[in-house]
Amino acid sequence: MATPEDEQKPSIAGENTHSTDQGPDVEKNDSGEQPQMVKTSAFKGLGLLDRFLALWILLAMVIGIILGNFVPRTGPALQKGTFVGVSIPIAIGLLIMMYPILCKVRYESLHHVFQTHEIWIQIAFSILVNWIIAPFLMLGLAWAFLPDEPELREGLILVGLARCIAMVLIWTGLAGGDNEYCAILVAINSLLQMILFAPLAVLFIKIIGHSSREVAFSYSTSAKSVGVFLGIPLAAAIITRFSLRNLASPAWYDKTFLKWISPWSLIGLLFTILVLFASQGKQVVHQIVSVVRVAAPLTVYFVIVFFLTLYVTYRLGFGYKLSATQSFTAASNNFELAIAVAVATFGPNSSQALASTVGPLIEVPVLLGLVYVVKAIARRVSWKD
Repeated sequence: MATPEDEQKPSIAGENTHSTDQGPDVEKNDSGEQPQMVKTSAFKGLGLLDRFLALWILLAMVIGIILGNFVPRTGPALQKGTFVGVSIPIAIGLLIMMYPILCKVRYESLHHVFQTHEIWIQIAFSILVNWIIAPFLMLGLAWAFLPDEPELREGLILVGLARCIAMVLIWTGLAGGDNEYCAILVAINSLLQMILFAPLAVLFIKIIGHSSREVAFSYSTSAKSVGVFLGIPLAAAIITRFSLRNLASPAWYDKTFLKWISPWSLIGLLFTILVLFASQGKQVVHQIVSVVRVAAPLTVYFVIVFFLTLYVTYRLGFGYKLSATQSFTAASNNFELAIAVAVATFGPNSSQALASTVGPLIEVPVLLGLVYVVKAIARRVSWKD
């Protein structure tokens, strides 16, 4: 957690609307003698959307499942049109979710960040966790929990290979992590995803998994997913930031525009969750046994990767913001890519597609819970930057 002195020091961290510092403020009394502690409630300082985010997410899930199961045409209608292998409503939600967060990144000063030795250590650590440790852990868990279900196992493996480029920005912001460093990791993971996803999928499923099915994983699918769900909001955010700061003023952009646009990230998140549950809710309920079997290794995966990364970064002295960012980046997955590849390769009604769909259904509540956990840990151990 940052102290007042820390906030004056230049760092990778940019503007952050979700601070982890929830300590009391100090004020002097009228006589100027003994300072007294004035308790301030961080909870009351949050907006209505942030304050009850867990409740809104739960409601979005419940409403989505109800619509998917009791309004028969909901699922087919939401999946009727696709964009880069993902339903158009989900694609819209993802773009709305990412754009406001990327508008906060200080692109004009990122070149200073890459001049430091520490950032390259951080990037190397992130690549190790994201592209070696996490995928192989998911592979091991898939075989341990689903030895008799090769199709569900393959869908789970695809989830582990798809590194996150969207939701991680939400979790990092909510936990008070470093938005700018998170954007750097997202960009690097996106480039590596275009190169590594297809060959790793072949290695894990065809070679290690001894799959006899003729399946082809193309570079174009992952490249299109990254290009759309990162490229479009990133380009729009860069254009918005530089144009508005020049046309109006940096102060107006930071204090007025960002304040107005920030809630749209969480609105996009809630919309995406509602649409996802509505479009897949019927399939999830009707195949509840398969869902539970896939949910178990996913939960174990998210928890192990998150706390292992958090512990290592804490021991290495990374600081709270960077450690939280590293942990959420490692534990999150690019569900839109996993779903798109599973649907394109195995079909929309395949067990692989079901397993990839269960990924975000488990990831959202688990990582939301980890947001509260990591902030509580930071307060308990007085974790500073």
